[in-house]
Amino acid sequence: MCGITGTYRWPDGKAVTDRLTETLAHRGPDGAGRYSHPAGDGEVHLGHRRLAIIDLSGTGAQPMVSGGLALTYNGELYNAPELRAELAAAGARFRGTSDTEVVLEAWRRWGTDCLPRLRGMFAFGIFDERTGDLVLARDQLGIKPLFLLRRGAGLVFASELKALAAATGGSLEVDHGALVASLLYYWVPDSRCAFREAEKLPPGSWLRCRPDGRVERGTYWNLRDVAAEGRERALTGDQPDLAAVVEESTRRHLLSDVPVATFLSGGLDSSYLTALAARHRPGISAYTIGFRPEDARFEAMPDDLRYARQVAERFGVDLHEIEIAPDVLDLLPRMTYHLDEPIGDPAAINTFLICSAAREAGVKVMLSGMGADELFAGYRKHLANLLALRYQRVPRALRRGVSGAVDRLPVATARRGYRSVRFAKRFLSFAGLPEETAFRRSYTMYDQDELLALVDPDLAGTVTDVLTEHADVYRDNDLDDFVNRMCLADARMFLPGLNLAYTDRSSMAASTEVRVPYVDVEVVEAAFAVPGERKIAGRQGKAVLKEAATSILPREIVYRPKGLFSAPLRAWMSRDLAPLVREVVHDGVLVSSGLLRRDALARMVAEDAAGQRDFSKHLWHVLTLEYWYRDATSGVRPEHSPGGVEDGSETRGLG
Repeated sequence: MCGITGTYRWPDGKAVTDRLTETLAHRGPDGAGRYSHPAGDGEVHLGHRRLAIIDLSGTGAQPMVSGGLALTYNGELYNAPELRAELAAAGARFRGTSDTEVVLEAWRRWGTDCLPRLRGMFAFGIFDERTGDLVLARDQLGIKPLFLLRRGAGLVFASELKALAAATGGSLEVDHGALVASLLYYWVPDSRCAFREAEKLPPGSWLRCRPDGRVERGTYWNLRDVAAEGRERALTGDQPDLAAVVEESTRRHLLSDVPVATFLSGGLDSSYLTALAARHRPGISAYTIGFRPEDARFEAMPDDLRYARQVAERFGVDLHEIEIAPDVLDLLPRMTYHLDEPIGDPAAINTFLICSAAREAGVKVMLSGMGADELFAGYRKHLANLLALRYQRVPRALRRGVSGAVDRLPVATARRGYRSVRFAKRFLSFAGLPEETAFRRSYTMYDQDELLALVDPDLAGTVTDVLTEHADVYRDNDLDDFVNRMCLADARMFLPGLNLAYTDRSSMAASTEVRVPYVDVEVVEAAFAVPGERKIAGRQGKAVLKEAATSILPREIVYRPKGLFSAPLRAWMSRDLAPLVREVVHDGVLVSSGLLRRDALARMVAEDAAGQRDFSKHLWHVLTLEYWYRDATSGVRPEHSPGGVEDGSETRGLG
């Protein structure tokens, strides 16, 4: 896992590439390198920061140059042993054991045709000295990021957006459409970028720059096609052995020359992976989190720690418990910097603090249960949208009575919060809407009228564009299965836009690699071959995955109530961050610039303080957006060290 950068026919490309590479030092503290070569009437420069995971020797150093090809690569290739054997049989010669060399030789033999054969997570740039072409590529599911910016015939690329901002001297303009999208989702969709000129290379695609100025693009893997093929498999009864597929993926994701550990929340997804990992790596370490007791009580959070301890004891796992008690006033702006774009999910803090603790213990690689909820319909919103179809059959007069009664209930008092009331209010906000609108409303922050009331009136057209984009993505399929339509939308938007994005950026801020065995091409293909009725059975989400997990996990873990990899936001907002919220609402840059309307924000603060509605997530995201916007418009990019203690966080080992 590494940080990659580069310039192609870019003015002062050597100095710019060095600046890009230094900005990404936290992604690769084990080494740095640069490659330069003429390209048409200019030059190409490739930069690299190395986090050594496989082949720790110098033969794994990058950029890797061999036989007229130069590669800067970020990722892990889990089928590298098989590809290495095939390439060696065809005459390829290898100097070391790194997967980087496998990618380079696969490209030499097959060019872009190698891309669908790569099973892993990756983003890379490869330059051909013979043709002068530079090709950028990104993995099938968007696990690894790749940002790029084109000006005239020149191009600059990097693993992080902050590097592009540094390369252009802070001259990039904020894309207000991306900010509106961020307000709606609390993250920026992968199809958009927070700066106007910049873009994200789409998952499953490549881009080729030629020395004559031509630029070509191609797609080598498409989730829509995978879902369609899965539907045909389901119709013919070609059902995958999901337990075998998940175990094989987990085994492959353990490939490493350094210690590997797991996230273990005590929920189904991480418990299943940890149990499988322990089967292949006895005594593996795992990391779990807890919160200050007063915060957990206020948030009415379940006690996940006891489940994590139960799994660890059963499978001989070395469990490390981390209490999340950060100085959020100090950590919030630092996390905003590391996340690159305005992302309002506090789970990023959990990931960063866990990875920091693991890194201090000498662990470089972590396995995460990310992706299972999206692919197997495990979120509450999936079940809620199914229940909404039944609710719509309830007589309208009765529905009005229920809505009125629930609306009067408080979501919190001074001493505790009421999760069931929050869920009920959320459900009633979308239960009567058409399918796509209801699905969007079930997980986004605002409905159309609320968003229009919050932003500058001049952005009304942008609001319409953002909502239309969601509808277009949701409807872009031929599936006749409601549950799989939701899963496909999540896999195309929610997974790369939020969960994979914050996981990559917050873990790499701690110089740690996180692997996601559920977000594997084989697992994804198997997931879409499962009909929706096997994903949600009765009121059980992820039913088919639970069936698979019972082969190794006890039923009390498999069928326990769903946990949350989140944070005690209401406690933080009402205590630690209350003065900051008032400051941002009355004197913040977003309000003073006219982007957000003070009256709408003040109304949210008042209703949240009264306990009538829960706006903690909304206000948390306004804070993240405020800090991001201040940095983006001031041109000041502070330096931050990646370590947990230096970042002002507090991590305490309890076990």
